[in-house]
Amino acid sequence: MDQRLGQNGTYAADTGLRARVQMLLRSVLQVVYPPRCIGCGAQVESDFGLCSACWRDTPFIAGTVCECCGVPLPGDADGYRIECDDCMATPRPWVDGRSVMLYAGQARSLVLALKHGDRPEIAHAVAPWMARVAAPLLREDMVVIPVPLHWSRLWQRRYNQAALLGQALANQAGLQHCPDALIRPRRTTPQDGKSPQARFESISGAIRFNPKQTGTFKDRPVLLVDDVMTSGATFAECAQVCRDGGSGDVFVLALARAVRED
Repeated sequence: MDQRLGQNGTYAADTGLRARVQMLLRSVLQVVYPPRCIGCGAQVESDFGLCSACWRDTPFIAGTVCECCGVPLPGDADGYRIECDDCMATPRPWVDGRSVMLYAGQARSLVLALKHGDRPEIAHAVAPWMARVAAPLLREDMVVIPVPLHWSRLWQRRYNQAALLGQALANQAGLQHCPDALIRPRRTTPQDGKSPQARFESISGAIRFNPKQTGTFKDRPVLLVDDVMTSGATFAECAQVCRDGGSGDVFVLALARAVRED
């Protein structure tokens, strides 16, 4: 018998008392600080949730998707590999990829709040969504690696949003997270507004693997994580660096997928 359960069950009684106190404290905190929607701040039933209006305005990706980037596609899956026009036109140096939402509506607002609005808690909120979408990509002994920031941008923002997403996902999925596996020694200009070709040229050679962490992902499957995928140039550069560094198969996951409007 567990010696801690001696003394007339004192240990069990103390444990039950602590549990009741914790429940009471949680109830008090919910009264003083009721759960708020991570989108608009309206009161909701549980922490890190969306209200019904924000949920309707969040374009989650479902149904048939491109197996390379996760963008939604028309029609039904037929058992053959399906890829979007962008991924067929630009071969990707990764195996498969997924995205949680389209970069529009409330999804765009959440990404911008995480990236520029000092809202790191959003990474925790979206982790279950990312884990669900990433399920087909996950492999045994996989390591999660975020897209790196240049030190100057990291200093400005105080955190790397991709690393926050990667850590939250790794915690959710029970995977190892290596936030400094890749480094970005050269600062690139913002990618917004650039053509796909300009994006690839801008990021070329800007990312390297960290020699101190090469052994972390050597011969292991890698899941690259970022907040937004547009042309796929950044993911492509990171994937190629991982492969050159001796990784196993590389997969990619974006919180949001930006698509061109026709």
